Amino acid sequence: MKKIYIVTSILLSTVLVSCKKDFLERPPLNQVSEATFWKNANDVYLAVNGVYNQLPGDDMVYDDAAADNAHAQYPWENSATDVSSGNVNAALKAGWDFTAIGRANYFLDNADKVTAIDKTLLERYKAEVRFIRANAYFWLICKFGDVPLSTKTVELGRENIPRTPKAEVLKFVIDELDAIAKILPQSYAGGKPNEKGRITKGAALALKARAHLYDGQWQQAADAASQVMTLGYSLFKVTAEDALNAKDDYSAWVDFANADDEKKFRLGLRSYEALFHQVNEGNVEVILDRQRIPQQDANALNTLLPSADLGGWGSIAPTQELVNSYPSYKTGDLITPPTPAQRAAWYKAKDPAFKNEYKNRDPRFYASILFDGNPWNAIEDGYAFKWTEGAGNTALTGYSVRKMVDPKIYRDQMENHANNILIRYAEVLLTYAEAKNELTGPDGSVYDALDQIRTRAGMPVVDRTKYASQATLRELIRNERRVELAIEGQRYMDIRRWKIAPQVMKSIFSISDALKPIQVRTWTDKLYLMPIPQDQIDLSKGVLKQNSGY
Repeated sequence: MKKIYIVTSILLSTVLVSCKKDFLERPPLNQVSEATFWKNANDVYLAVNGVYNQLPGDDMVYDDAAADNAHAQYPWENSATDVSSGNVNAALKAGWDFTAIGRANYFLDNADKVTAIDKTLLERYKAEVRFIRANAYFWLICKFGDVPLSTKTVELGRENIPRTPKAEVLKFVIDELDAIAKILPQSYAGGKPNEKGRITKGAALALKARAHLYDGQWQQAADAASQVMTLGYSLFKVTAEDALNAKDDYSAWVDFANADDEKKFRLGLRSYEALFHQVNEGNVEVILDRQRIPQQDANALNTLLPSADLGGWGSIAPTQELVNSYPSYKTGDLITPPTPAQRAAWYKAKDPAFKNEYKNRDPRFYASILFDGNPWNAIEDGYAFKWTEGAGNTALTGYSVRKMVDPKIYRDQMENHANNILIRYAEVLLTYAEAKNELTGPDGSVYDALDQIRTRAGMPVVDRTKYASQATLRELIRNERRVELAIEGQRYMDIRRWKIAPQVMKSIFSISDALKPIQVRTWTDKLYLMPIPQDQIDLSKGVLKQNSGY
C-alpha cells in the first residue's frame, strides 16, 4: 500500500515552514514568489502533503510520562519531566506550538488560486487540512484552555491576537469536524492522490467523539462514537503465533487451565502487541495514523522506550502504579499488589516471592511492560528482561516499555518506520462505553463494547453482577481505558478531566527502594492548565494573558 509521502523539498520547506517557532508560526511569505507556485493540481497535492507532517508522532508517549503512567528521566527531551514533577513556570513550553495551524491557514488561504484542478478533489484536500488544523486546536485547548483562534495567515507584526475562550474554540473544532465528515471518504482506493492513510470520515468523527468526551458532553460523545462503530472498523487480531513468539515460555507466569486456555492467552497477547508493528500498519483497527516514509522518516520508539540492553535510552519507564492497574487474567479484577517496602525487600533478597506479583496478569501486561523475567524471543533468542539498576540508559523504575517496540526492526538492525497510531477503534469503543455509562448507567451495549476489547486481549468478559452499578462500572471503564491505551498519550487528559490528578500524581519509586523516590512529584491545581510561555506574551505586547497561578 502506498503511503502519503510527506514533502521535504526545498520548495515546500520555504513555502510551509516558518523561519522560527513563534506566535502562530507565520510562514516566510517573502521567500517564495506567489507567481511561481499555486499553479496546478500537483502544486496543491504537494502542499497538502506538506501539512500532513504536522500530525503528532512518537512524542505522544511523553504525555503518559507527564501523567502517572510513566516516568521521563531526561528533562532535555521533553517537558514531561518538569510537568510531572510540578516544576512548571512560564519559561516552559509545554506544547504551545502553532506550526500546524500556520501551515494549514496558509494552505487554505491559497489553494483556491489553483483553477486547473477537479473541484471535488480540491474540497477534499481542504477538508484534510482543516482536520489537521482542528486537531491542533483541540490539543492546544486541552493543555492551555483559552487560545488565540485564527483561521487566516498571521502577517508579520500582527501577532497581538488575544486568547479566544476555550468553549468557542471547542465549538469551532466540532463544527469543523462535522463539516469535513460530510466531505471526506470512508476509505481510499490507493494511488495518487488517493493514498491509503489520508484522513477519512472515520477520523473526523472519532476526533469529534474524543472532543465531546473530554468536555463531558456524554450524549454527543456516544452519538459520534456510534457513528464510527458503523463504518466497518474492527479490532486487530492474529490467529496464530510465528516460530519466534512460540518460543516464549509463559508457564512460569500463568497457571493455564489447559491448552485452549494457553492459546487464548497467547493470541490475546500477540494480537495486542502486533497491532503496533510495522508489518501490520494500516490494519483494520487504525482510524488515523501519522504516516512514516520507509527508510526516510523513522520514528524513535525503538530508541526511546527500551533500555540499554536492547540499544535503547530508557527515556520513558512505566510506573509501579501503571503495573498495578493490569488486572488478573483469571478473574478480570484488579490484583492486590505487595507494599512497596515488601516488594523492595523481596527484590534485594532475591526472594522467589518477588515474582509472584507478575503472575496471572492481563495478557496486555506481558505485551506492554518489561519486568524482570518477561520472555521475548522475537527480539532476541533467549531474551528475558533483567533490570540492571544504575546502568546507563536504563529506566529508573525497574520496568521498561515493551509496547510499540518493534522486535523485527531490532533484529534487522534497521530504523523503525512504523506509522504512529493516533486514533484506533479500541478507543472509540471505550469512548462509547464511558459516555453511555455516564448517561444511563450499565446496559448491554456498554458491556458489549468492553467485552470486545477484553476478548481481543484474551481476558474474561465483564462480570455483569459485580459491575452492575454506574459507579462500579465507571471504575472498571476507567481502568480498562488506562490499560488498553497505556503509553498512547491519553492519560494526561484523562486524569485532568476526571479530576483525579491530585490523588494520582504521587512521587514515584523504583522496585528496589521504597523510601528514596526517583522523582518527587507535587500537584497544585494550576497544573490543570499549562502556562502560556512568557516569550509569547512578550511577543504579543501583553495582549496574551497568563493562566492563573503562573
